[in-house]
Amino acid sequence: MNLAQELNDWGPEALANRPKPPTLQESQAYCKRLSRSNYENFVVVGVFTPPALRPAFEAIYGYCRWADDLGDETGSIETSSKLLRWWLQQLDSIYQINPAAPPAHPVFIALKPVVEQFQIPIKPFQDLVSAFQQDQVVAHYKTHEQLVDYCERSANPVGELVLRLFHAATPENLILSNDICTALQLANFWQDVARDLDKNRVYLPSETLANFGLNEADLAQKPASPEFREMLAEQVAQTRAMFQRGYPLTKNLNGRARLAIKLFHDGGVATLDAIESVNYDVLTKRPKVGKIKQLKMMIKILSESLIRSRLLR
Repeated sequence: MNLAQELNDWGPEALANRPKPPTLQESQAYCKRLSRSNYENFVVVGVFTPPALRPAFEAIYGYCRWADDLGDETGSIETSSKLLRWWLQQLDSIYQINPAAPPAHPVFIALKPVVEQFQIPIKPFQDLVSAFQQDQVVAHYKTHEQLVDYCERSANPVGELVLRLFHAATPENLILSNDICTALQLANFWQDVARDLDKNRVYLPSETLANFGLNEADLAQKPASPEFREMLAEQVAQTRAMFQRGYPLTKNLNGRARLAIKLFHDGGVATLDAIESVNYDVLTKRPKVGKIKQLKMMIKILSESLIRSRLLR
């Protein structure tokens, strides 16, 4: 999404100058276009999403996409912080925290009936923005606990929102989902150590590095040292165990909900496999899950689902 253009059309000043807000139908069409046009796909919007649920997923995607870009694409900490506060004010409008200001942005006009229909609490939406706000002031982490706290707000809310749309947000399922979502976020961090370093971001906690005799300066070394590989191998093993703890969620769900969560899970595990395949040297070359492997993984999940449905007849 071209954030500058979107802000020109739908930012605070643009909304203030619009004679009237878009209709619900126009807002839903906007979110649909947004979800189709971005380089990053919200994995459950598509073949794994029942058609009746797609407008709801697209509205949530719109919220996440805008919040993410406001935090990461303005080029200014001050501007991002200001716009993220504005985004939270827009969120308040659909929870009637500020009833004098009804929603005017198409994302929130589309999101309001979704929140009401699925009785979604405000916290997961707030938590996502709090993580993006933290990104403005925190680029390095001291402890693993601090990093996990960040993941609990940057990743876990997405899993909760998906479960709520599938009417599956039981306490047990939320715990399992949190394991998968935190593991997904960590897997992405381990995959992108070099890319994040280029942005002056280091998600490997300094205490973890120190345990292996490393510091942040060692992250610029290519090829990766044996100590770095050993350290990352331990992080990958711990993250793999987290995926394993969350795996029972795929057994608790049925139909397309199960397919969607299974793809989340298996995609994350495939990322860890890709890191292992380069002998943990993510500093020299970013490991990726190829498109052919992605396709095979999708076919495998669909095949397993078909076999499972036949066995349950």
